[in-house]
Amino acid sequence: MANAQDKASENARPLTLEEYAKAKAYIVKDLDNQTYAKFDNNYILDRYEMRKPYYITGDDGLKKRMDLYKLVSKDGMQQLGTMIYYTNEKGKLYSALQPNFNADGKVWNQYFEDIHAIDKEEKNFVLKLSYILSKEMSFQLYKAMNNGKDMKEESGTYGTDICFPGDQTVAMADGSIKQLSEVKPGDQVITVDPSTKQSTIAAVSKLVQHEAKNYAITKLLVIAAKEQKTAKGYQVSLTSKILSATPNHPMTTEAGNKKMGEVAIGDEVVCLDGNSNSYKTYQVFNKTEAAGGVQKVYNMEVNTGSTFIMNGVVVMQK
Repeated sequence: MANAQDKASENARPLTLEEYAKAKAYIVKDLDNQTYAKFDNNYILDRYEMRKPYYITGDDGLKKRMDLYKLVSKDGMQQLGTMIYYTNEKGKLYSALQPNFNADGKVWNQYFEDIHAIDKEEKNFVLKLSYILSKEMSFQLYKAMNNGKDMKEESGTYGTDICFPGDQTVAMADGSIKQLSEVKPGDQVITVDPSTKQSTIAAVSKLVQHEAKNYAITKLLVIAAKEQKTAKGYQVSLTSKILSATPNHPMTTEAGNKKMGEVAIGDEVVCLDGNSNSYKTYQVFNKTEAAGGVQKVYNMEVNTGSTFIMNGVVVMQK
């Protein structure tokens, strides 16, 4: 099928909403063995690049399965999109259809509605899907992560404040986490040496609070992925963290200290791994910057060290 797939890629036409509905309603009966299927006498499902399935284990320890198929129109062998089959640990199957980029906006809207409906039932489905699609097809990650919206900079307040939204969480010395807005002077938090990755205890001397404005907020999605190819398919262990802060808050990366707004996709940051209670390198997988809505923002002052841990990510003190 290599020649057919090449021809399909060269002659792609837009997927229609009617075709989207037909394809999504069709289920491959045997995902283990059925690599090629015809339906409605007009369409073909062809396993993407003959890839074996991905088995993804997330933070919850539950193993999920994802299979990808190319959707091809028999008329002209035109590739229309990529069918996604997602099976949870209980055997429940979900499906969605990623259209080609030339599809009408209504088709894309239906796709985003479908994947976010799955995400409501299956925690971090969109993250797992984005990870697999980015590996296989270099799709534009930020669209899937933001409901299809192009998250360009909005008219948020850019200033000198170096702060976090109040709902970010701080790693406390006793192993618990605490919402930043509820931290008090005297609370004990963790500070980490960026070079040795050794942690010590520090005391909060002050919680700084800034007035409510529509601050610009940079949001980083960082992940750590471990892959192993097996006879059955690809085993993926995937953990993730999301950090939000004003664009000028400093943080430590493997390439040196940077402001949040200057951190790039692919940069490596140090994070606290909750499963092993150790410090590991995560990679920046997605970045957005937009107005965060009118809110107060906060920052901590501590009596020692140069860092603290916010939402599981090691960041620099002000």
